[in-house]
Parts: sequence; structure tokens; C-alpha cells
Amino acid sequence: MSRVDTLYRTSSLARIERLEQCQQWSGSTLHDLLAQASAARSQQLAVADPSNRAELLGDASSPYRLNFGQLQQAASGLAAQLREQGVSAGDVVAVQLPNIVELVVCYFAISQLGAVISPLPVQYRSHEINTLCKQLAPVAVITCRQFKQQPLASHWQQAAAALPCLVWGEALQLDSLLNSRAPGVAAASDANAIVSLCWTSGTTGTPKAVPRSHNMWLASARACISAGNYRDGDRLLNPFPLVNMAAIASFLYPMVMSGCSVILHHPLEVPLFLQQLVSEQITYTVAPPALLNQLAKSPALWQQLDTSHLRAIGSGSAPLSAWMVETFERDFATPIVNLYGSNEGVTLFATTENCPEPTLRATQFPLPPQASGIRCAVVDVDSRQPLQGDGERGELLIAGPTVFDGYANSADRHCFQTIDGEEYFCSGDLVELCQQGRQIRIVGRCKELINRGGEKISPVELEQVLEQMAEIAEIACYGYPDERLGERVAAAVVVADGHPPPTLEQLAGFLRQRGVAKSKWPEQLQLVAALPRNPLGKVQRFSLRAAA
Repeated sequence: MSRVDTLYRTSSLARIERLEQCQQWSGSTLHDLLAQASAARSQQLAVADPSNRAELLGDASSPYRLNFGQLQQAASGLAAQLREQGVSAGDVVAVQLPNIVELVVCYFAISQLGAVISPLPVQYRSHEINTLCKQLAPVAVITCRQFKQQPLASHWQQAAAALPCLVWGEALQLDSLLNSRAPGVAAASDANAIVSLCWTSGTTGTPKAVPRSHNMWLASARACISAGNYRDGDRLLNPFPLVNMAAIASFLYPMVMSGCSVILHHPLEVPLFLQQLVSEQITYTVAPPALLNQLAKSPALWQQLDTSHLRAIGSGSAPLSAWMVETFERDFATPIVNLYGSNEGVTLFATTENCPEPTLRATQFPLPPQASGIRCAVVDVDSRQPLQGDGERGELLIAGPTVFDGYANSADRHCFQTIDGEEYFCSGDLVELCQQGRQIRIVGRCKELINRGGEKISPVELEQVLEQMAEIAEIACYGYPDERLGERVAAAVVVADGHPPPTLEQLAGFLRQRGVAKSKWPEQLQLVAALPRNPLGKVQRFSLRAAA
């Protein structure tokens, strides 16, 4: 039995045949798409470094701007070099890089070999490195010497001394690859093969590796292209780490599927982000809700920018605020696209077309059209029976071409539920049916609901109200233990610049004015310099509970 067979499940033949017959899986690989893009638009910009590249890497390197022809050449050259290192089809290659063009080159090169890329956030250290090596047994790691004064290569050399460590700028030289005329490597051709092992966000536990095939990513990317109404020649600004769904499906695959240019950014630095938005004439970007909230509170700043090329902004990773969406559309003439996705394959979106009302679009998602092949179900959290009536709340389940087949190194199928003979992924997200069952509203994570004397309180609903306060830059609500009620509501607040810290009484007064039930008001306030987040930006409420 091969390493691939023991590492993860691959799609069954029956599933492959069904999705191919429905033309929901197309048969193209990531490197096939690059070859096609290179042939059709060799001189068009494909990917560009952030202008602060040298600062991020701690060296004197100038930002790269690669056209599709150069990207194809660099990827083929790296594939040949990795083949010489012994990397072959099915092998796992760990990659830990910031958003620089070399990371994009790695995706295409590893795909060409038929190997599997496992991209890690740059924040990961020895603990996560040990977890990856234990679970996936990579044959090599590709990284850089340092990132923002963190010695990435040294972390690997110390935690996994026996693992070949290939460092860009040393063993790997992008300039050499661009100038090389070395013979290419025969490309792998199976679009149903696993191409990536990304890591879950780990908001409540240890991150898990998520195997995804080319076809799964293509299906997710098609949804993102539809959501953003991508067009040939679009210029996309990516501020999310190119290690998971938010960036891979929204930027990497669309780059070669729709002929778009991707401008890289990360970690988020607001002045540089806004500068790139203008100087690169960006037509579409995706930004975190916290940034959009702050911009909505700063109309003078936004109106100084020339955003005439900007068609829309996507946002997700946390529920959006209705007032923010309304402000951008009413005052800034910039529509907000609400995105809801996960590495496991959840792919929903709300746009001006399928959900025109801004206040509804902030929290509601129309169910996918039948032609997409994506199917959703909502089941009671306890009985696991399907729900259908408006106002009913349950866990969201999803099936279809975007959904993975199960976590790596795990035979546990508890994250799936069979309905009418088909396996659905259990998302863990609590949703409410609305609009005659045609839409769902995100309530929160099933495990994050606050149980106050039997009343289930969604922290997300409170946050969406309280973050409108001028004194609050960011807020996270959570439950803290109480002997009588089981839990009570607490709030952790990051104070907005130039404002005094809000008091518990002010929070209660704000909620009272907006008609929020008294039982939901926070009874404990924690002022923090920053909300605890995992490397992918998700708030870790369990850390707040532990510190309370």
C-alpha cells in the first residue's frame, strides 16, 4: 500500500463518474491551466510581489512581477529541480512562505510533478512543524531564510533536521529559473489526484489536514469567480495568506482560469493595502470585516482614494455587519460580496444579484442553484433530522463537487452525515432558515453558542450590534462559567484609536437602545490589546474564556 493510500481517502469511482457526467468536474489540472494561460497571454502580468518584499524577507531583493510566460518557465524549472531532489507523484512537499511570487511558483511546480503541496501559515513554529511531519511525512520543505525577523528556515532545520530544507535565495534561485533553458518535466494529468493538503483553522482544537483534488478546487474557484463576476484581465488584490480557501479559490485558480493578474499582499498593512488598491488599479479584492468596518467609520479616508477601477469588494471569515455593507454601497458606491467558505468545501456567496438588499446580504446566503451541483441541508443539532421551516435553526450540511472526502490520516466519518444516499459534510455552523427556505442566515458555530440558563445566545449577533460603537475597534463575545446559570455573557474589546475604553454600562446601554434582550447583555468586560487569533485570522474564543 502506498503512502497516498494510507494518508487520505480519494474520491470513489462512483463519485468521480457522477460529477464528470454532470460536467461539474472538468478534468483540468492546475498546471494545465497555467500552460493554457501562458500560450494565450504570455506577456500579460500574472502575479506581482508586494512592494515591501525586501522588508518582509529582510534582504535586498526587489519585488518581482511575472507575466504568464515567466511564471510557466519558473514553475517548470522548479519542477525539474524538485525532481532531481527525488520528489515524485504523491509525495508531500511542505511549503512555508509569505505571499511572494515564489509561493505561487511552488503551487504550479508541485502540481506539475503530481506531488502534493501542504502550505503552512508563516506563524507556525516547531509545534506545528512536528504535527505536520508526524501526520504527513513530507519528503522536503520549501521556505525562505526569514520573514519579519522570524528565522523560518532555522525553525525547520531544528525541528525536522533530517528533512531536506530548500531555501529560496539559496538552494532555490528564482532568477536562475527564469533564465534557465533546462528540459521540462512530463506533467501529471489526473485532475482527481490530491493536489493540496491545507490546514483547518483550528478555532476549537488541533488543526487537521484537508486533502483536496484539482477538481474540488476548480469547483470552488468557479463559485468565487461567479461571486466576484471576474472578467478577463481583472486585477485582483490578495491580502489573505495563500494557504487556504480564501486565497486559493479566490485568487490562485481564477488567475489561470479567467486570465486575471494577482497582486500579492500580506500580512495586512492598511496603508500599503490602500496604496496598492489605487496604484495597481485593482478591480476586485477581498478584505477582512474588521478592516471594512474601520473604513466605513472613516468616510473621509475612503473618499480620498481613487477607486474608480474597483468593481466590488468581497469579505468573509466572520459575519458582516449590515451597517457596514450599507455604508459602502450607499456612501462609497462599492458593493460588498459576502463570501462563506471553508477548506472542507463550503462555498456560498451573496451578491447584489442574488441578494440585492444590503442589510440582508450581510448575514444571509441564498442556497446554490441546482446547476452548481452544490446541495445544502439544515439538520437539528440533537436529532439530526432535516429542518425546512423558516426560523428553524440547525447545523449546515453541504454536499457536491466542492466538498472533500475526509481529513488526512483519519478514518473518522463523524464529520459526514448520509441523507438520501449521499454523504454531506457537517460544517459545524449553526444557521437559520429564512426566505421560505431559500436562504440561510449564519448564527454562529454550534460549539460557540452561549448557554445562559438554557437560553442559547449567539455571540455573533451581539458582536454585529456592538461593533457599531465608535469606541470599539474589534469585539468578541463568549460565555464564562456561572454556578447558577451555567454560563453568562462576556465581551472582549479592542478599543478604537482616539477613544476612551467603553464601560460595561455603556455596552448595556447601547444594546438597550437597539432593543436587544437583557439576558443577552454582557456581564463581564475584558479590555485587550488584540483579539487572540489563530494563524488564519479566526478569533479563538476558547482563549478568551481561559483568560477570563
